[in-house]
Amino acid sequence: MTDLLILLAVSLAVSAVGWKYFIYFFSLGYSYGISALAVALGIMYRGILTFPTVALLVLLFLFGMRLGTFLFIRERKSAAYNKILHDPSLQQKKPASVIITVWLFCAVLYVAQVSPVAFRLSNTAAGAAVSDLWAWIGAAVVLCGILLEAVSDAQKSAAKKHNPKRFVDTGLYRIVRCPNYLGEVVIWTGALLSGIGAGLVWWQWLIAAIGYIGIVYVMFSGARRLELRQTETYGNDPEYQAYVKKTPILIPLLPIYSVAKYKWLSA
Repeated sequence: MTDLLILLAVSLAVSAVGWKYFIYFFSLGYSYGISALAVALGIMYRGILTFPTVALLVLLFLFGMRLGTFLFIRERKSAAYNKILHDPSLQQKKPASVIITVWLFCAVLYVAQVSPVAFRLSNTAAGAAVSDLWAWIGAAVVLCGILLEAVSDAQKSAAKKHNPKRFVDTGLYRIVRCPNYLGEVVIWTGALLSGIGAGLVWWQWLIAAIGYIGIVYVMFSGARRLELRQTETYGNDPEYQAYVKKTPILIPLLPIYSVAKYKWLSA
């Protein structure tokens, strides 16, 4: 439990960037927070690290650094995203209680997301019988998710540079409308899988499940916000209408083409 408190302190420290811009709780605070947690775990358990656990930590660190740097550059160079960053509705003065609640929620969620890896390390340190097989499998899945997200971001940036006024339906966007969010889901599926064979007890699995369900909810919530924005921008375009009717919003082969009506996804 002490280790979780240390990780929570690290997560709170990095997530505090959201006090500057509220949206940073969910963007830079998230991405760089994951990197910081990976570093913290590496330091805390440096004496018992194995090749697969090092791989997991390195991948989570690289994931956070790439995403955070991508978001930071995009916010600075893209007028559209800069507008979102400085949206008056997001920057209006919020009660301290709201900011503190969101700050705590984000910090706890990010710790819960990396908890399967943390519990694998802590259980190993406690002498539990641990198998490396699922650590390798988890690392492989995490790598696939990172590549999926990175390629999706690159394809969207290239498409928008070529034609900033058109929606993106090329490359991975032919498969799902939010392949970058799908990449996130794959990454955290890999992290969850890495907990198998690591001697996790019920309360550890509960924390890990909360982290996984939480980030999947956040991804569907983000997909809903994107859908609402795109419908406002491209809703009258026949090509866009045809695209959304045949392309799942987030999960391939899962026939969910719209989540706009699900207000419970608002976050």
